[in-house]
This record gives sequence, structure tokens and C-alpha cells, in this order.
Amino acid sequence: MSVVRAGIFNTIFKMNNTRNANIESWKRNTELGCDVKTILRSDRHMKTGKAYQGVLTRDSDAITEEYISRDPHLTFVETIPQIAKRNPRVFDGEFVTITRHDDGTLRPNLKPMRVDRYFSVDDYAIRVMGELRRALKGLVER
Repeated sequence: MSVVRAGIFNTIFKMNNTRNANIESWKRNTELGCDVKTILRSDRHMKTGKAYQGVLTRDSDAITEEYISRDPHLTFVETIPQIAKRNPRVFDGEFVTITRHDDGTLRPNLKPMRVDRYFSVDDYAIRVMGELRRALKGLVER
């Protein structure tokens, strides 16, 4: 943990230059003369120009009285980066799994067959067809 004394502290650490419709509704603010305590996972001290994902909390407001003058206090806690699953499974059955790709398409995949002395090609094909129909009925809109 380190305490950073910032003369001018911009609450948005780093924004990329791409235009986004949501950015227009953001309220930008510059905190003047504030104390920032950082709790970081990756670095001992914040590095200039590096983006950190985390939560910024305002612990106390500035106090300006006759004998007391205290700057606002903020705490930044770096969070664990969350990794989104690339192609999540939307159906996991006995014979078939279906994944949804980034472009929205559904991809059915067959699980490995268990071939033993009781295996019947016709029975297997009918059971796979039935499971695939049940899965796609709930996933595909008409």
C-alpha cells in the first residue's frame, strides 16, 4: 500500500481515443489536491501511463474550517482481471454440446461415441437427432 499525494488527480485514469456513445454521458471531473491510497496487485506503485482496473472509493470529503484543513481522501483497489469465456456452451447434453460464437452463430459439436457390444448405429443416430432437436428448439427463434 502506498499513499500518493496528487496535486491534480484525474478520476479517469486512462481513456482510449475511440469515440463511444456511452462516453458522451460520462461526467468528467478533476479532483484538486487529494490524497489517494492505492492497493495494487501487480505493482508496488502506480506507473505513469499504465491503466489499472479497479474500484475508486471516496473515503472522506475535504474539510476546511478555521483551524483544520484536510484534503479529500480516495482509495483505489486494483481488482482481479476477469476473463470472459471465448465460446460459452449454451447446451450440454449426453451426445451434443452447442456453443455460441462471438458472431452469434450456434455451433453444435458431437461428443465422443461410446462404442461397445450393445452399440447400434440406428439407435445412436435417433438419440442424437432427438437431443439436437430439443436443444435447438429452445435456442433458435423462428
